[in-house]
Formats: sequence, C-alpha cells, structure tokens
Amino acid sequence: MADEKKAVPKAKKANFFVRFGNGFVNFFKRIGTSFRNMWHELKKVTWPTKDKLLNYTIIVVIVMVFLMVIIGLLDTGASALVNLIMSSKA
Repeated sequence: MADEKKAVPKAKKANFFVRFGNGFVNFFKRIGTSFRNMWHELKKVTWPTKDKLLNYTIIVVIVMVFLMVIIGLLDTGASALVNLIMSSKA
C-alpha cells in the first residue's frame, strides 16, 4: 500500500472572462515594459551638443537645396525634351 500513488487532481481551467481579463492586463504590462526599456536605452544615448546639432542641420539643409536644384534642372530638361519630341511628330 505504500507504493500506491495518489491521484493528483487536474488544475481547473479558468473561466473565459478571467483568461481574457488576464490577457488584457498582460498586454498593457508588456507595453509598459517596452516603454520602460526604451526609456533606459534613451538614457544611454550620447546626444550631440547644441553647436554640433546646428552644424548638422545646416549641412542637411544645404544638401537638400543642392539636390532640389539638380532634380529641378533634370525635370525641366526632361520636360523640354518631351515637348521637343512631341512637337516634331505633329
């Protein structure tokens, strides 16, 4: 009789609403954990100084204006070429 194993009752499955509620709560816990981790990572970032930020901004604006001019000239040239081809065929 000492070798007999006692029957272990199965764990009762939780009600649907309890499971749904727990999933809902865990969803928001995971979102909070993600934001907390993101905040810790942002603390590790080496942010540029005000002078460097100003220099980088000026460089980006100059490059964008330069590319705007180049693309505008290419567009104008392509438009003129298309108009020339269309007028010669008519």
